[in-house]
Amino acid sequence: MADATPEHTLLTPGPTPIHPRAMQALTRPMLGHMDPEVFALNREIQADLRVMYGTEESTFTALLAGTGSLGMEAGFANLVEAGDDILVCANGSFGRRMAEMAARYGARVRLVTAPLGEAINPDDVAAHLDGAKMVAVVHGETSTGVLNPVPEIARLVRQSGALLTVDAVTTAGMEPFHMAQWGVDYAYTGAQKCLSAPPGLAPVAISERAFARFAARRAPTPLWYCDFEGLRDYWEDHSYHHTVPVNLHYALHAALRAALDEGLENRQRRVQEVGAAIQTALAPLGFTPYVRRPEDRLPTVLALRLPEGLDDAGVRKALRERHISVTGGLGPTAGLIWRLGLMGETARPAPYLTLMHALEDILGERGLAGRFQDALEPVRA
Repeated sequence: MADATPEHTLLTPGPTPIHPRAMQALTRPMLGHMDPEVFALNREIQADLRVMYGTEESTFTALLAGTGSLGMEAGFANLVEAGDDILVCANGSFGRRMAEMAARYGARVRLVTAPLGEAINPDDVAAHLDGAKMVAVVHGETSTGVLNPVPEIARLVRQSGALLTVDAVTTAGMEPFHMAQWGVDYAYTGAQKCLSAPPGLAPVAISERAFARFAARRAPTPLWYCDFEGLRDYWEDHSYHHTVPVNLHYALHAALRAALDEGLENRQRRVQEVGAAIQTALAPLGFTPYVRRPEDRLPTVLALRLPEGLDDAGVRKALRERHISVTGGLGPTAGLIWRLGLMGETARPAPYLTLMHALEDILGERGLAGRFQDALEPVRA
């Protein structure tokens, strides 16, 4: 008989380890996607998503049958028409992806940019708002570990009358997100990020303003699969549209309920505590924050500049041989940074203690695990 698969320590910016309650939910017997029990489950998911996103009670929430990138694309497919003026905030790979998607749906895309490792400046957004029908921004830029100032940007956008689309892939469910208070019109995330559910679902929230824009379209939505009307028909009126991945709904429901049971503020605190301990442990080796200003650092994706002379690929390969996955930089930051995931079940002391012990052996540096544990002691006390 083959050996059991060894336990893996997953420290990437997504996917994250599946929450035990979600893992258990995956084993529930299959039901049809039009079954009354599934519709009842979906209603609970919708209510919990409203809490997670901080929406109005009437805000439409749902799950798209795809990953977070489908959440991104669905917003542009439904809310953008050819010739629309769209302002995209791009200070990393996922902001650039937003711009590419909007352009593919015929938008006239204008960019507000910032250097890698820096947040978007709201004043730059204000200077380019004239004529924009939509502003799109990534809340937590996964590629660089930057937290963009969405509340400030949202206030400016609201005053202009434009719609606001927010990529909440590395924030919703772990960091403060207040859709109604901020004035966000369309938000999305991925199940496998802060919620620690399996990949394959994109939780979305759509404001009434967004639905009004959708209703005023001159032509049908070109992406049939995620047409807002068909989506609402299934989730609200229980009409057949397409077959949803029922078992993934089970798992998402369990993971989302676990997050709310823990409390969003407690989850935010957990991220901060573990992230601070990691930095304390690794700082003597020469690891430093890639994002210069503390207020611009994304807590859920800790971007650390590598020490001079560290063999990035070699060390990560040695870690992988010990069944530990760490992600390096993306594009221009490849070989320059590590991006350590602190979302969902990854934001726990145990997996990072495993990393510290492994680095002690690989780098010949003793004391990493002790420093990490000592840094956690005050918060445990």
